[in-house]
Amino acid sequence: MRFNARNLALSAIFTALYAVLVLILSGISFELVQVRVADALIPLSIVFGWPAVVGVTFGGAIANVVSPTPSVLTDVTLGSLANLVASILAWKIGHSKIATQAVTWFIGCTAATVIVTFTVGTYLAILTGMELWIWWLGIGVGSIISINILGYALVQVTKRLQVTSIT
Repeated sequence: MRFNARNLALSAIFTALYAVLVLILSGISFELVQVRVADALIPLSIVFGWPAVVGVTFGGAIANVVSPTPSVLTDVTLGSLANLVASILAWKIGHSKIATQAVTWFIGCTAATVIVTFTVGTYLAILTGMELWIWWLGIGVGSIISINILGYALVQVTKRLQVTSIT
């Protein structure tokens, strides 16, 4: 894929949106049950591909600079890595032919939720000394809300708007 001006602009928009949503909603973005509304942008990689992948990865890095965790560097690097892997998986699974389009989108969202839950939950458990299962549960619930519910709805609406605008 060529990274032209349009894709660069989209990446910048996703980066800014992700970072701003985390910062504005920091009260729910850095808690035990992290309902990171910004994570709803991760499934949009199904629609936009690389620009969304790049945007949520850099947006996560920028947003996690203000993380209250004991190691901001860990949150910046591993949180961004989780977003990168989650958005690539959502994108690839969302475009597979394993089931109907709606089902593959949902499976893509679920794969993203699993990656974010286990990556972020694991390093936060190590950093805070809290039980692993508690972090997995907290991050998992928040990720289901943001990625599987909000993100899936965003993919559906965006795809519908794309089809409508083409015809």
